[in-house]
Order: sequence, then structure tokens, then C-alpha cells
Amino acid sequence: MIERGFIVQKTKEYYIKRYIEQKLSNVGVSHIRLKKIPLGEKIIIQTAKPSLIVGSKGSNIKELTRTLKKEFQLENPQIEIEEVKDIFLDPKIVAERIASSLEKFGSARFKGVGHKMMENVMKSGALGVEIILSGKIPGARAKSWRFYNGYLKKCGDVSIEGVKRAQAAALLKSGIIGIKVAIMPPDVELPDRINIKEALDEKVEEIKAEKTEEKLKKKTIAKRPKKAKEAREEKKEKIKGTVTETIKETMTEIAPATESKEEAAEAAAEPVAEEAKDETS
Repeated sequence: MIERGFIVQKTKEYYIKRYIEQKLSNVGVSHIRLKKIPLGEKIIIQTAKPSLIVGSKGSNIKELTRTLKKEFQLENPQIEIEEVKDIFLDPKIVAERIASSLEKFGSARFKGVGHKMMENVMKSGALGVEIILSGKIPGARAKSWRFYNGYLKKCGDVSIEGVKRAQAAALLKSGIIGIKVAIMPPDVELPDRINIKEALDEKVEEIKAEKTEEKLKKKTIAKRPKKAKEAREEKKEKIKGTVTETIKETMTEIAPATESKEEAAEAAAEPVAEEAKDETS
């Protein structure tokens, strides 16, 4: 019984999504999500052109809520619209754009359409992109054309969860053309990616902080030149005072030694003078 309830709920969600996609075709709808809330059901529509879905004074949304209540017996459906930030990183919108351009210009210009769209995807920052067009283009025999650029994972967990994929179909005179788009967005965390710049970045930031501190110190000194000059003069006066004190101390030490030498010379000279007096007498 529980399994049947889940199956009924999921089939109902599938039919609601399909109805909204058919109703809002060629408007750039990316994803449709359904949520259960206490007030009723919440339908989140991600699109590249929210103004076209809202309509003048919300007429399109009001009509859509009425049909959802009537057709699918929803109690209180609340529609919320989210704008896609970068349309060229969304594979669903890219596939729809390729289909509309093929229907508009025909199969003669399919190479130009594929290369142009691939270039726009890579310019928006994608790591890799793959576009496959399969059908009767350009001749009567069915072929598949592959447009590939960048780095795209083909196996492993990253290829299942990281790579975004979408499909679309274009109706031409020659027949239906299938479009497959796979985009690897720039925010994918790859297991083999190693970041070595973290330690270097920290060192660079430390050096920058030191340099900024030195610059601030120099600026403060330049703003106050008088105080710096006064400090220099005080230093010079202190040095002079210490030098004069050392000179005085050395002079006081040398003076008694010189006096003792003079007294000794006088004492030695006295007997010589007395002998000279006796000889003369």
C-alpha cells in the first residue's frame, strides 16, 4: 500500500512537470521542482525569462494556478519563479536554444549554430562542453555530429553527479533532430585537483600586512616632523653628555699619575744640585 502511494505521487508529479513544460515551451524553463508545504503544494520554476512566465500583472501565473487546481486537483498550488544566473551553464536552456535556432535557420547552418553555442558555454566559465546533434543533417542519411571542447568527465562519480546533461528535439522538414548537451560547470570538485597555492597565499598575505604596517609608520612619522627632530636633538645631547663625562673621568684618573712623576723628578734632582754647590765652594 505504501509503495502504491509513492508511485501515484511520483506519476502525478511527472504529469504536472510535463504539463508545465508544454505550457511554457520556448520560454527558457530549466528545472521544475515540487515541494509539499503545510499550506499546500509549492512549484518552483527555474527560468531564464521570468517576466514572460509572470505576464502582465501576473495573469499567466493566475491562469496556470487555476488549471493546476482543476486538472490535477491541487488544493493550494503556490508557484515560485527563480531566475537562472548564467543561461549558458544550464544544459536544458542551451539545448532549447539550439533546437529553436535549427528550426529557424534550418539544417544548412547546423555547424555554425553548434560552434557558436559551444563558444558561448566556454566563455561563461565551463570546464568542458559536449553537443551531439543526431538526425538527417545535412543530407538524407542520418548522422550524428559531435561538438566538443574543454575537459569533460566520461566515467566515475563526477560524470554522474558533477556533469549536467539535457536533451531536446527540433522538428525540421527532413525529420526530427535529437540534441544532447553535457556541460561540466566551473564549481565541480574534482578528486585529482590539488591546491598548492594555499601556503604561498598565506605567506604573501603576511608580507603584504608587514609592508602596510611599515607604510603606516612612515606616514605617521612624515605627518609629525617636529617631534622627530626633537627626538633626534635629544639623542644628540645625550650622546654629547656621555662623551664629556667619559673625558672628565679619564682626566681625573690621569692627573694623580702625572703629579707623582713630577715629585719623583724633583727628589732626584735635589742631591745633584747639592754636590754641584760643594764643588764650587
